[in-house]
Amino acid sequence: MPFEKSPHLIFWEVTKACPLACKHCRANSISSPLPDELSTEEGKKLLEEIAEFGKVVIVFTGGDPLLRKDIFELLTYAKSLGLVTSIAPAPSQLLSSETIEKLRGLVSYMSISLDGAQPRTHDWLRGLGSYKYAIKGIETALRYGINIQVNTLVWKRNYEELPEIVKLLKDLKVKVWEVFFLIPVGRGTAELDIPRERYREVIEFLVEVTRYDLIVRTVEAPFFRRAKLEYSEDIETTNPLIIKLRKMLGEPMKGVDKSVIPTRDGSGVLFISYNGDIYPSGFLPIRLGNVRTDNIVKIYRESELLNMIKTGKLKGKCGTCNYNEICGGSRARAYAVYNDPLAEDPACYY
Repeated sequence: MPFEKSPHLIFWEVTKACPLACKHCRANSISSPLPDELSTEEGKKLLEEIAEFGKVVIVFTGGDPLLRKDIFELLTYAKSLGLVTSIAPAPSQLLSSETIEKLRGLVSYMSISLDGAQPRTHDWLRGLGSYKYAIKGIETALRYGINIQVNTLVWKRNYEELPEIVKLLKDLKVKVWEVFFLIPVGRGTAELDIPRERYREVIEFLVEVTRYDLIVRTVEAPFFRRAKLEYSEDIETTNPLIIKLRKMLGEPMKGVDKSVIPTRDGSGVLFISYNGDIYPSGFLPIRLGNVRTDNIVKIYRESELLNMIKTGKLKGKCGTCNYNEICGGSRARAYAVYNDPLAEDPACYY
């Protein structure tokens, strides 16, 4: 397996504090940092351990990482260790032009959430005014030469807007779109999710979007990779999202992007909470240890659960599927539904 010894992405929730209270968030956001947050020195020690993996991507997330007073010091230190730095700020008033200018040179990537093609959709989920901060943040970061990734949650109110979101991203000149599928944790309740029979429509649509010169990634829908590899241009589509997309953007300009990075919860991915607890991902709440007492490299390489996930020792159809290695299903959804991180992914339509 490509991620046997080192992950590709490590997410560090540097703080729980956040100015937003998004309806779907896995965390219960608060206005101020919690007292057991990792200190600056503890954070630097963590970054030193992460650097032992090699050149991995470290994503500073939250909450809102901009609410940490030492965020620029931590980013500077991470970069000095040779880590690939990324930040995921909340789309709020904190994401000012001055802040983005300070981030230039410190981060290789920035991800900003945009959950609707229009303000009323996005703001219903994230709070009044958030849409304008998201758009301004995207435009400003691109102007400063920061690589931008737009994150979008698929949910009931934006399902029919997905083609309009793609049009907006193309107009903004965004190159990378990461699409999140709901896991029922925290406030991410099933009531916000699209009907299960719509999953296939959305996945087929996302495959089509790659033909419009947009890099598409999914979170908690790894079966998207299978859909890309099995795509055939010979099949005439009746998918309403694809039909709408072609009406808006014209015929596709290229073939499907069939590149694959076979990460899954706990394989190529790790998550560190604000207090140092280590998890397979932000959506899979099985505690593996704590960075204050455990070495993160040792945890990743020696954890029995992670090694079973990395080697595809899964149950049900995920265990027998020919796409076990490049997909493997959402371990977080399996745990949320079956209380078993090795069970099959109940959202997979294959």
